[in-house]
Amino acid sequence: MFATRYLPFLGRLMIGLPFAMSGLSKLGAYGATSGMIGAAGLPFPPLAFAIAVAAELGGGLLLIAGYRARSVAGALALFSLATALSFHANFADQNQMIHFLKNVMMAGGLLQIAAFGAGALSLDNWRRTGELQADSAIAA
Repeated sequence: MFATRYLPFLGRLMIGLPFAMSGLSKLGAYGATSGMIGAAGLPFPPLAFAIAVAAELGGGLLLIAGYRARSVAGALALFSLATALSFHANFADQNQMIHFLKNVMMAGGLLQIAAFGAGALSLDNWRRTGELQADSAIAA
């Protein structure tokens, strides 16, 4: 009961919260973040900044709430891989290699959510069943 009810929520919280916090920190550092995006060679830094904030802050909060978790997790997995390749691909720098692998690991966890859904304590489950419950067998 505990595992099926609470662990998916804890997993979403542990993955979604760092995304949301990163998005919030970017809001307070527009110039620095846009400069870093431009230095990485990405086009249209203001647009990339807006996409990053929307993905991290919006996606993180949606993931925590468990709203459209499969789609959000898939989008965040792609965002994590794109970020890894764009900003952390200098494998000669051990710190960048660690960040690259961190992003790959986050994408792996997000793909688990994309595959298996948000779990019992989620808005997705509430929308489907009308209540928050441990498993779908109880609803039948």
